[in-house]
Amino acid sequence: MPEVLFDLTGKTALVSGASRGIGAAIAHLLAAHGARVICTSRREDGCRAVADAIVQAGGQAEAHAMHVGDPVAIEALFTQLDSRAIVPDILVNNAAANPYFGPAIDMSLDAYEKTVEVNLRGYFWTTVQAARRMKAGNGGRIINIASVNAQRAAPGQLVYSMTKAGIVNMTEGFAKELAGDGIHVNAVLPGLTDTRFASALTSNPRILETMMRLIPLARVAQPDEIAPMVLFLAAPASGYITGAAFPVDGGYLA
Repeated sequence: MPEVLFDLTGKTALVSGASRGIGAAIAHLLAAHGARVICTSRREDGCRAVADAIVQAGGQAEAHAMHVGDPVAIEALFTQLDSRAIVPDILVNNAAANPYFGPAIDMSLDAYEKTVEVNLRGYFWTTVQAARRMKAGNGGRIINIASVNAQRAAPGQLVYSMTKAGIVNMTEGFAKELAGDGIHVNAVLPGLTDTRFASALTSNPRILETMMRLIPLARVAQPDEIAPMVLFLAAPASGYITGAAFPVDGGYLA
């Protein structure tokens, strides 16, 4: 029935990197459709404002610290949720790192390791923790925020692009392994979006001019234009979809 296709009432959604940008937009939209949202970021105070705004708007949300680059921190949050008998029905892996912009041959090993630890190991281990609990319960939805760079590597972002391609492959693998447990796993590939994370691109007139020629819609996305695809993949409307990757990119990959 159309009226329940996007209803998340009674569901709990864990959103990593929810303090700003795309993560914050996702948290707000899922809450607006009935989900209780667990907003996480490296520091609890980083996403407290987002959780408070959701509550003030009549929704349900709480803020927690979870550094996606630290497996111990990931496990600690899930243990804390276990103690309250909270099992996420929806996981949105959104937190990401891109500490270096420039030629790959000039990248430091520290920057490389940080990018891989957050974007690959972090997504993997958060998914493992959530899926174990979903499997023991009533299934769930896992949505990985990747990037158009997963399909088209960008200059100056080689390692970041590598990790995003890995996320898409991880999505496909988990989708096949977890389908029998009622767990759907999909990915969203945002294009250039107006966030602080992407400011190295959006604040550079030369790069921005080049990008505008490559994007048929000829503009940068807003975070709240990415979030609806996540809502779709989290909701009953996408009940026959798993293992897919959906560009939200203004036509960049067309």
